[in-house]
Amino acid sequence: MDMATLLTQRFITPSVPRVVALLLTELSASQPDLRRIAQLLGTDPALAVRLLQAANAPFFKLPGQIHSVAEALAVLRLGQVQSMVSQAASQASFRAMPGLDMQKFWASSVDAARVARSLAGLLRLNQQAAYTSGLIHAVGELAMRLALPEALALDARSGPLDLKRGRAERAAFGFCHTQVSAGLVAQWHFPQVIVDALSFAHAPFDNDAYEPLAGVMHLAIWRARARQMGLAPNGLAVTFPAAVGEVLGLDIDMVLQQDPTDWSRQVPGKTFADLAA
Repeated sequence: MDMATLLTQRFITPSVPRVVALLLTELSASQPDLRRIAQLLGTDPALAVRLLQAANAPFFKLPGQIHSVAEALAVLRLGQVQSMVSQAASQASFRAMPGLDMQKFWASSVDAARVARSLAGLLRLNQQAAYTSGLIHAVGELAMRLALPEALALDARSGPLDLKRGRAERAAFGFCHTQVSAGLVAQWHFPQVIVDALSFAHAPFDNDAYEPLAGVMHLAIWRARARQMGLAPNGLAVTFPAAVGEVLGLDIDMVLQQDPTDWSRQVPGKTFADLAA
């Protein structure tokens, strides 16, 4: 199956069950806290995608202009948001994904988002676009696992969240999960900067019109996956994408400094493990 055909397939991206429950509670309050709603939505790749897809739809006459959950909330009515969250709750039975630990998937996505936002801040790039790109960068992995049985076979060589996963996918199919993510968000009228960041995240220097956010994504994905793999200092040094860092003016120490204590686990009032339960 080529990528064009893959992009026509329908699939359900599972949401974090605890996040959905907390959102439903907050949205049903007499005075919902918009800041807390935005924080919670920003920890769930599936809901973030649905929100930005709706806000960038031609109906609102803002296609390609909504970069973040916060911007989407300014466009959509809370009733629409509540409907999306309720739908996510009704699809809870679809949360399982073949061969993929969803708790690790969600955690790695938030890790990548937070590192991307931090690095974008250092480079004075769009931090909201960076966070969104990091949060949804692996949605294409879910699409591939559901539509391509061969994708599951790659797990024996490179797990779904391994550093070399993208390379294994490109060797097997001619494209990787971040490119699939880019194709999906392009269909959904996401901002071009996000499409480009995901399209070239695997190889930031391949496009003629170099997009610095693609380099940020490359480093953020590396950091998030290195953390999931529990790499020791030697492993971090050996695998660090030095060529990308050099072009952006970021060395390994600068990237690792964007790594506060429990940086991916803190989600409003709960640990991520609790939220994913």
